[in-house]
Amino acid sequence: MTLFQVFVYGTLLQGEQNHHVVAPYVTHIETGTVYGWLHSVADLYPALVLDSSAPPVEGEWLTVNEKGLQAMDRLEGYYGEGKRNDYERVFVTDVDGKKAGFVYVYSSERAKHLPRIGTSWRAYKQSYERGFK
Repeated sequence: MTLFQVFVYGTLLQGEQNHHVVAPYVTHIETGTVYGWLHSVADLYPALVLDSSAPPVEGEWLTVNEKGLQAMDRLEGYYGEGKRNDYERVFVTDVDGKKAGFVYVYSSERAKHLPRIGTSWRAYKQSYERGFK
């Protein structure tokens, strides 16, 4: 069975609203960071723009089988290289240099009108939700 490492930073994190999509296929989870900028898409979910000069974005490395990768592709609107995708699936290395795998990202062009939200989706979501209480 082929396994894949995927860095997640938003709604696919453990405890977040879309983790159930991938949970049945996860064999291992560990924390990690990649360099980039998080942007908010209508305060509903984040989009990552990779940038080696940016601060580290917090997330988790999920180890999944092929069905897990396919489930994430569907959720992220990834239909294949060169297709009209919502997110692109690219290869990235963790800041520590010890982990590497796929991540779903936006291009800087696509994210240019979206607000930057820091380095943690969970922290942003908590501060956003506190504003409505």
